[in-house]
Amino acid sequence: MSTTDQQDNNTPEKKGGPIPLLIGSVIFIAVSGFVGWGLWQASHPTPVPLQGMVDAKTISISAKIPGRLSALTVKAGDRVKVGDTVARIAIPEIEAKLAQVSAQEEAAKAKESLAIAGARPQQVEAAHAQVLRARAGLTLAQKTYDRVASLYKEGLIAAQRYDEALANLKSSKELLAAAQAQYSATKEGTRQQDKEAAAALVAQAKGGVAEVSSLANESDVRSPIAGEVTKVVMEEGEIAPAGFPLVLVVDLADQWVVFNIREDELKNLKVGDTLTATLPALERDVTLSVYWINPRGDYATWRATRQNSGYDIRTFEVRARPTQKIEGMRPGMTAIVQR
Repeated sequence: MSTTDQQDNNTPEKKGGPIPLLIGSVIFIAVSGFVGWGLWQASHPTPVPLQGMVDAKTISISAKIPGRLSALTVKAGDRVKVGDTVARIAIPEIEAKLAQVSAQEEAAKAKESLAIAGARPQQVEAAHAQVLRARAGLTLAQKTYDRVASLYKEGLIAAQRYDEALANLKSSKELLAAAQAQYSATKEGTRQQDKEAAAALVAQAKGGVAEVSSLANESDVRSPIAGEVTKVVMEEGEIAPAGFPLVLVVDLADQWVVFNIREDELKNLKVGDTLTATLPALERDVTLSVYWINPRGDYATWRATRQNSGYDIRTFEVRARPTQKIEGMRPGMTAIVQR
């Protein structure tokens, strides 16, 4: 063995260099940093965006009276204006009732006219003739009584004859008085109370006609607002009960966004505040103004703060309107507010 080989065998093996130590340190620092970042994230969670939904004023258009739906003049998606006819109700019973009350009104008017006009001229002349007849009879009865009374005083006739003449005179006077009263009543016409009663009957009949006419006009069901037909509830030929929705119309000019927020998140929100929301459907931001905050109904709105202790928190409904008109904004769209 050579001297060189002996020196190689006796030389000790070199230890590892600084590179593995450096790599280990980097790995340790990275793992420590990741764990620290995770702990920080756990203690400082990212705020969950506030999500709401666009809502709008919706009107259920229904008929005041029941009947068969004879025609639908609109369909889903149509735009309507105030007063536009959306449906027609067939109501033959109302039409028959209208004819009946109209006839009653005409009869009441005829009675009122008769009361105002009073007696006919022929009736007045006949009553006057009765007065003349009664007056003539009284004249004759007076003369007869005068002659009988003279003869009775002289004792030429019996008392019976005198009593008959006296009774006839009294009867003639009463007949004349009755005839004069009848003539006066006929000449003056109907009493004021009868005229007022006839006028009241006319007013009552007119009220009946107005009521039935109003119901008849309800055969054309009209929209009270301008908007868009979102749903047709009933079809032609079906029987529509009074007050049952026929068509739903949404007013796109009156829209708002509804948010459901727990009460522990309301501390920085009040009426009058503005929110910046994103409408994903339109890919644009909108500015909203909060105008209404109110607790939701008791059903499913309470939530425990802890499982074993703490208190229950309630959910509030928050409404906010866009500060300006947003083209293309429709009910049902999602609105997201970053917090």
